[in-house]
Amino acid sequence: MNAKGFALNDDFGISGQLAFRDAGDGFIVIDINNSHCTASIAVQGAHLMTWGPKGEQPVIWMSPVAKLAAGKSIRGGVPICWPWFGAHATESSFSGHGFARTVAWDVIATAALDDGSTSVTFRIADINKEQWPHQAPAEMRMIVGSTLEMELSTENQGDETITVGDALHTYFCVSDASKIAIQGLDGCDYLDKVGAPARRTQQGDITISSEVDRIYFDQGQDVVIEDPGLERTIRIEKRNSHSTIVWNPWIDKCAGMGDFGSDDGYLGMVCVESANAAEDVVQLASGDKHSLWVRYSVESL
Repeated sequence: MNAKGFALNDDFGISGQLAFRDAGDGFIVIDINNSHCTASIAVQGAHLMTWGPKGEQPVIWMSPVAKLAAGKSIRGGVPICWPWFGAHATESSFSGHGFARTVAWDVIATAALDDGSTSVTFRIADINKEQWPHQAPAEMRMIVGSTLEMELSTENQGDETITVGDALHTYFCVSDASKIAIQGLDGCDYLDKVGAPARRTQQGDITISSEVDRIYFDQGQDVVIEDPGLERTIRIEKRNSHSTIVWNPWIDKCAGMGDFGSDDGYLGMVCVESANAAEDVVQLASGDKHSLWVRYSVESL
């Protein structure tokens, strides 16, 4: 453990429930083990890596060969896309999905809650001023228990209206991506980004038999992943999110990425991302605050 890890444990550790550890080369990870669940969170990027209620299969997917390194994104978990989603609107050289997932965040509070859950709050510490020249920092609060709540907040402390795009790029564990159904998006318009971008309308449940990369617009209702193989559903509730992204790289892209752990690693995951993206970005006036909130829960089929 390096000096920073010891200091974090002194300031924010919770005996028997939350501890900081050095995962190598000074990369600090929070381990949570409370009465409801286990979880792990990288301090860099305020990146939740794993979460699962006790007695359940893991709910959040992490690549078995994911690398934990300073300044590098992590394959799996819940990367934070902020302050934009996808490519920057005008500067192609800027970081894809923003810079938040690869920079330092500060832990500013932890708490053992009365219901046995654990709360952790982060504030972004290393804002790229060239790419984000605004007085508009981000905070992330997680409540980790039998359900997982995450709230990403942006406060415009400057004088001018700004545009914010954000997403929780969540990788969910599934038994077999080709045998699940994603419900709750029937009738929604979406941008299909596989091949030439095209606008389409969802008909029925989403099933996966090839690469999927879609942004669903004007969408705020619950989304449910039905997984017969694990005999469960994962429910995604959200507030202040007007887009949902569904992504699975499928065979060729997975093989080309090299960090899924195996050629068929794509079958064990699906991304269902709560977001404000593309035409659903947020205009944030001076003094206003925007909070993207989600809650993930598991139910038996």
